[in-house]
Amino acid sequence: MPVRPESSRRGFMKMLAASPLLAQIAAQNLYARSAAAMGLASGDNVYSRLGVKTVINCRGTWTYLSGSLQFPEVRAAQTEASHYFVNMVELQRGAGRKLAELTGAESGMVTTGAAGAMAASTAACMAGSDPQKIWQLPDTAGMKHEVIMVGGRSAFDSAIRLTGAKLVLVESPDDILNAITPDTAMIYTTDLGDKLVREVAIAKEHRIPLLLDDAAGIPPADNLKLYAQMKIDLYTFSGGKGLQGPQCSGVLLGRKDLVDAALRNSAPWEGAVCRAMKVGKEEIIGCLTAVETWLKIDPKKLYAEWNARVDRIGKLVETVPGVKTEIYIPDDGNRYPTLKVSWDQHAWGFTITDCVTQLRANDPTIEVLGADNPSLVPAVREGIQKAKPDRKERREVDHIELVSMTIQPGEEMIVGQRLREILGAARKGKPA
Repeated sequence: MPVRPESSRRGFMKMLAASPLLAQIAAQNLYARSAAAMGLASGDNVYSRLGVKTVINCRGTWTYLSGSLQFPEVRAAQTEASHYFVNMVELQRGAGRKLAELTGAESGMVTTGAAGAMAASTAACMAGSDPQKIWQLPDTAGMKHEVIMVGGRSAFDSAIRLTGAKLVLVESPDDILNAITPDTAMIYTTDLGDKLVREVAIAKEHRIPLLLDDAAGIPPADNLKLYAQMKIDLYTFSGGKGLQGPQCSGVLLGRKDLVDAALRNSAPWEGAVCRAMKVGKEEIIGCLTAVETWLKIDPKKLYAEWNARVDRIGKLVETVPGVKTEIYIPDDGNRYPTLKVSWDQHAWGFTITDCVTQLRANDPTIEVLGADNPSLVPAVREGIQKAKPDRKERREVDHIELVSMTIQPGEEMIVGQRLREILGAARKGKPA
């Protein structure tokens, strides 16, 4: 088939746009070969010595990929914290006062991730600060013990159920009123925007505490203050995702009485149902420092840097004819510039899964967002389970995504070139 002039011109323009990047890659490859010849190259690190590959993370802040990398300020603060003993209850209360000052919430505490905050919040809403009830959990006899889950079940609702709470599933804010009973202890939601506003109003009217789980809600850092201004009873963020604090941490913010009760139902209190969810002094100081750091950051500058990284990858892979790219920012969590890469899977005989598999074969491994979730328990079914299953066929994933936030400076060149090689070979029907 003859090449049309417009296609040839588009291909030339794409090569021209990528030429500075291709020249940089060639120079890097020459340096790497020279360093290896002189014995200067080394892949030795604490992970390689265990036989474990490191990861170039283009998938985002997934827990199974160790979350995010901490701010330098966080690492320094944790090291300083590790040199001292401290009373952990006093430390949590001190951190709570500082979090209140920073965010406008009445109080706060550091938890073992957003899931830890879910458990502590549920216990707080059922047992309060009553020692007898705290010791009684997860036996909820005589307590309000129902938690209304807006949107239905999730892969993380075990954090609520382990406290002894009973889930009451509703599909939308319109269903909440009919689900409220005298035993309702808490409303749980991940909704944002107008839905969240409606749910907060319902919770306030019926005097039922509402917990907002916005684990991936930072950035934007403004959310730290927004939910306090909305007077949400309790809200949580993961410490190890966009917050860039310790992976095994989270922040719980909200009403002082409920945060105090959450702390009473948690470590270090012996006999508390959440005692097993122990957060260390280093994580408390590290997570607090991450909050402070985010509130000093220029988000426009940071987003420009993130966008530039995925833009470079896009320019490199678009030199392969038939590859399309698009940069967008999700609006429902993990709100970072994200690159979509697509091609005609049927025509090429090369699927999204094929591409993901080849990227994972590298050392270091390259992880992108494809169709799979390696960390999901296979039996999990999220949402509301219909009596009659939806007969619509599941939409086939037609692209991979590369999330900018977890791509470290310089890694985009490695990823872009490797992805270019894989897709170029796939288009020609040859192994990469």
